[in-house]
Amino acid sequence: MKKVGVLVFIVIAIVLLSACSSTPEESTQEKSTDQDKAEQQEDQNSDSEEKEEEGKEAEEVSQEVKEPKYEVTEKASIVPIDSAEEKVVLITIDDAPDKYSLEMANKLKEHNVNAIFFVNGHFIESEEGAQKLKKLHDMGFIIGNHTKTHANLKKITKEEQREEILSVSDRVEEIIGERPLFFRAPHGANTDYSRKLAAEEGMTLMNWTYGYDYFEPYMDANKLEQAMISGEGPEVGVDYSLLKPGANLLMHDREWTNTALPGIIKGLRDKGYKMVDPALIKTKNM
Repeated sequence: MKKVGVLVFIVIAIVLLSACSSTPEESTQEKSTDQDKAEQQEDQNSDSEEKEEEGKEAEEVSQEVKEPKYEVTEKASIVPIDSAEEKVVLITIDDAPDKYSLEMANKLKEHNVNAIFFVNGHFIESEEGAQKLKKLHDMGFIIGNHTKTHANLKKITKEEQREEILSVSDRVEEIIGERPLFFRAPHGANTDYSRKLAAEEGMTLMNWTYGYDYFEPYMDANKLEQAMISGEGPEVGVDYSLLKPGANLLMHDREWTNTALPGIIKGLRDKGYKMVDPALIKTKNM
């Protein structure tokens, strides 16, 4: 019995000594954990402050970018405000988003060019068309109104004109959350009523300086490329150049235009022209 008592005593003593010796280490670990947590919190606070500063800088840059630097004249020219670069052209794509708009948008992005895509309502009625439009918008391109069915506004009633125009703005807003800021009448055929309605809707009217891809002789990528770079269309009676600073270039969602687009951009840049960002064009809501 004495041996058992001694043995029990020894076991108890060992347990107590082990507990005492481990307490400082555990205490140190707890302190270390608390310190780590404090340091992590400081890092998180620091990261949060940095992100807040970055956010402020981004907001300032965004506000700066949105400051208008150009205006559109009644003849569709893009004119600089104050000291903005004068030797520019504007790229616009009509009849979007049909078969080639997304390919054209990707090519524009590859060449660091922005543009306005003027949409027809019948292309965005389906879910597929709506997704194409949303993609264009998400890529940063400006969306314009080009009527529902590409009707000649001079040949239809006021009620029909209203439907042609407003139905597109309504559908665009439903898809991307914004109404178009620019309006282009098919064939450039505005009426007094379409002008008034566009103004009421806060849309800036926009025609064009020149474009050739809807003429049969220029439904060829090589011919079209040369015509757009030179500004000349001798096969349709334009044997002089319409290319000038501020030119508003009309193109369409077409296979040959899609093919010619990179060459057109390069050729115009080789002539010293820059492609103006349409986000810098003054609109009625600015």
